[in-house]
Amino acid sequence: MHKRLQGIQFKKRAPRAIRDIKRFATKEMFTKDVRVDTALNRFIWMKGIRNVPRKVRVRVTRKRNENEDAKEKFYSLVQHVPVADFTKLQTQKVSDM
Repeated sequence: MHKRLQGIQFKKRAPRAIRDIKRFATKEMFTKDVRVDTALNRFIWMKGIRNVPRKVRVRVTRKRNENEDAKEKFYSLVQHVPVADFTKLQTQKVSDM
């Protein structure tokens, strides 16, 4: 998050962080409908609007939309993954199928 929020004025940092997380999920999962979990939202806003955490570990999952009359067939759910240390972490792709 730190490199994405550098140069952004203080009162817009937390909302911009949420927007950037949604933009990242859209790019990675190819879905326009992105939903942020409440735990991730609380983690971003934990230290206030100005002091967004420097690093965030997230899990992005693509799910089928249960609503029949929805525009999009799939949606992405972004969840917070709490980690004690960020050293030697790598991207993990998990398939449920």
